[in-house]
Amino acid sequence: MTSPTPETITMFGAEWCGDCRRTKKQLDGLGVDYTYIDLETDPAAADVAREISGRTRIPVVVYPDASHHVEPSNADVESKLRELAVL
Repeated sequence: MTSPTPETITMFGAEWCGDCRRTKKQLDGLGVDYTYIDLETDPAAADVAREISGRTRIPVVVYPDASHHVEPSNADVESKLRELAVL
């Protein structure tokens, strides 16, 4: 089972999830380093994502400051990345 680490951005998602594909494409397009945890290949990680978010919705994006977004919009992600000076 994979857990997020404090110094990185971690995204929990699945290929079948449209919001996950959108957020992954955004992070890739912005050139942001992040760890992607595929819940299809690591089903136990779904429990970790649920513990973090308190919900069963994905994607769950965890930031280095220990905050997180669940099903974030592109604007939410970009705003948080700017706040953390990642962009």
